Amino acid sequence: MMKAMIFAAGLGTRLRPLTDHLPKALVPVGGEPMLKRVILKLKTAGFEDITINIHHLGQQIADYLHANQDFGLNIHLSDERDCLQDTGGGILKARPYLDGDVPFLVHNADILSDLDLAAFYQHHLQTQADATLLVSRRKTSRYLLLDDDFRLHGWINKSTGEVRPEGLRPEKRQFQEYAFGGIHVLSPRLFRLMDQYGWAGKFPIIPFYLSICREARLQGYPQEASRWFDIGKPETLAAANEYLKSKT
Repeated sequence: MMKAMIFAAGLGTRLRPLTDHLPKALVPVGGEPMLKRVILKLKTAGFEDITINIHHLGQQIADYLHANQDFGLNIHLSDERDCLQDTGGGILKARPYLDGDVPFLVHNADILSDLDLAAFYQHHLQTQADATLLVSRRKTSRYLLLDDDFRLHGWINKSTGEVRPEGLRPEKRQFQEYAFGGIHVLSPRLFRLMDQYGWAGKFPIIPFYLSICREARLQGYPQEASRWFDIGKPETLAAANEYLKSKT
């Protein structure tokens, strides 16, 4: 059974006042809640077992799923209402639902794209990577550093000059710079590495990836042609609405 996790626990501060009384994952885009669009996209790709984390106004998400009979899927709620765990901690908290013999896909609720999730997942299986991250050339201040085989070696913040992991000194044109796209596939072996190196509680996933990139096979999956929106911001939510309107 193909497994996935949707991050739906965010506070949605960039979308206030929309999110003052509505969880970000239920904010509509193209007339449908973000969460519904991601769930149905995962279902179409063959994912049957989905874990969704909740925090801000989480009961509304639980009620919404119940009202829609969980969209005919096996859905689990990872309850972070007592303490928001960030991305890495959120994955670790959901471990009882995700661990096992098969890799699982993680998708931010506020990412809208036309990425072929089934092909993305199959690429991860075929390459036997420990993690596969959707990446693109879009402009940002923080980039993942990939070699010519798209293997992850580090990260750079162009605004501050900070580089990770510690000790990495990237030479000019040594690495390709890509932005992370909020969708990734993880192999369960990463839970063992979290245990081994003492990652626990609340932590973001990217620093964890960077801490193990010298020993684990972490790779980028570039998608230059796909439509991609971070709809957690008012201007990109508006752009996504226009894009969806143009497709109808």
